[in-house]
Amino acid sequence: MRANYKLQRIYIKESLAENKDVPLDQPHCHYLLTVLRKVEGDAILAFNGRDGEWLCTIKVESKKQAKLIPQSLMRPQPDASSLRFLFAPLKVGRLDFLVEKATEMGAGTIEPVFTAFTQNRQISLEKLGRWTLEAAEQCGVLALPAITPGNTLENVLANWNHETPLIFCDEDSPFHNPMSALATIKRGPLGLLVGPEGGFSDDERLMLRGLPFVTAIPLGPRILRADTAAIAALALVQASIGDW
Repeated sequence: MRANYKLQRIYIKESLAENKDVPLDQPHCHYLLTVLRKVEGDAILAFNGRDGEWLCTIKVESKKQAKLIPQSLMRPQPDASSLRFLFAPLKVGRLDFLVEKATEMGAGTIEPVFTAFTQNRQISLEKLGRWTLEAAEQCGVLALPAITPGNTLENVLANWNHETPLIFCDEDSPFHNPMSALATIKRGPLGLLVGPEGGFSDDERLMLRGLPFVTAIPLGPRILRADTAAIAALALVQASIGDW
């Protein structure tokens, strides 16, 4: 079921159930009452990543206090996405865009990976979490992606479950069409690895190509920026073997 894009959505940590009052913290009260200028009885959608999405009405208790009254379940909680999105962190200013789009595209986990040419090794998990939350609220996503601490490519590969396919975007591929390679992979849990600006090193490509659970895919005849490549690859994977 698609999201209702006409109503504002907010993420809360509290449980959601019919007619169970949900007290709102100060930031949420400020956002609803001051920023959005909501009033008593206004409708809003709320989700917590566990109980689905609920249509709620706002109960105003004072100028700075309010609570939600869940009325009906609009969308049940879906199964968690099994798509792992692994990426070499980009420079500040493009990293937020990359994380937001991965959330919108249905990534179940966001996993920073440090490669030879990674530009940014100072990762703030708090910022990653904030960006995923904002993207989920805006785009109808019902579950926030899990976020893992940064890890080296070597460690990621050494600890990878060989039953889970790992797709990597190979900028050095002599071919242009990724669909034939993706057609060999069954639907189910999988990982998608996107390299940094400058791509993977020769040693990294050699290491990846030598692993039985890894599938290399090209992304067409043009050189793509890392964030563009990530979006293109996510779209290809979701359309061919994902949840589209």
